[in-house]
Amino acid sequence: MGPQQVPAPAESPGRAWAWTIAAWLVHAYTASGVALAFLTVIAVMEGDTVRALWLGLATMVVDGTDGMMARYVQVKRRVPWFDGALLDNIVDYLTYAFTPMVLLWSAGYLGEGTSATVLAVVPLVASVYQFCRVDAKTEDHLFLGFPSYWNIAAFYVVVLDLEPTSTAALLLVCAVLVFVPIGYVYPSRTTTLRTLTLALTTLWLASYAVLLNQASDGDPSPIWLAISVAYIAYYVVLSLYLTAHRSRAAARAA
Repeated sequence: MGPQQVPAPAESPGRAWAWTIAAWLVHAYTASGVALAFLTVIAVMEGDTVRALWLGLATMVVDGTDGMMARYVQVKRRVPWFDGALLDNIVDYLTYAFTPMVLLWSAGYLGEGTSATVLAVVPLVASVYQFCRVDAKTEDHLFLGFPSYWNIAAFYVVVLDLEPTSTAALLLVCAVLVFVPIGYVYPSRTTTLRTLTLALTTLWLASYAVLLNQASDGDPSPIWLAISVAYIAYYVVLSLYLTAHRSRAAARAA
C-alpha cells in the first residue's frame, strides 16, 4: 500500500466567495467586448474608420487576455452553470466578424451596390459555420479552419488602402479557408513555441498601434509594415508546420 494521501484543506467560505467574485469579474471583462463592438459600430456610423480600428485593437487585447484570466481563477469551477465559452464566442463573432464587415462595407472598401453587400455577407456566413463547429478548437489547441480574423483583414485593407477588387480577393480566399482543415495557431494556448509566439504577438499588436497612428497622418512606415507582415508570415508558417505534424501523427497512429 502506498503512502496515505492527505486531502487538500477545505476552502474557507470567505475565500470561496472571493474567487467567485473574481470569476464574475472575468466574465464581465469578456462581456466588455460587446460594448466595444457597439462603440465600433457608432464610430463607423460617424465615419471615423481610424477610431473604429482603435476599438478593434482594444477588443483583441481583451480577447487575448480573458482566457488566461479565466483559467487562472477557474471560472468553470467557480460558476459552473454559466457558459463562459459561449459568451466568448458571442463576443468574438461580433468583434472579429460582424463589426469588421460593417466597417468595410460602410467605408466603401467592398465597392458599391449588391455585390458589396454579398461580399460582406459571405465572411459572416462562413464565420457562423466556423463558430458552430464542435471541433473548431482542437485538443492540441489549434483553430481548425481560418479562425475568422476578419478584423485583422479589415485592418490591412484600411492601412494599405486596398482597392475593392483586392479586398474582395482577400475576403473570398479567407472565406474558403474557413472550410479547409488547416490548424491555425491559438497564440495564448498552442504549446509549440508558445513563449516566442506570445512575444511576437505582443510586437504585432504594437505594430498595429503604430501603423494605425501613422495611417491617420499619412503613409505607414515600411519598417513597421514589414514587422507586421513578418508576424503574419510566421503565424502562417507555424500553422502549416503544425498541421503537417498532426497529419503525420495521425497517419502513424492509423
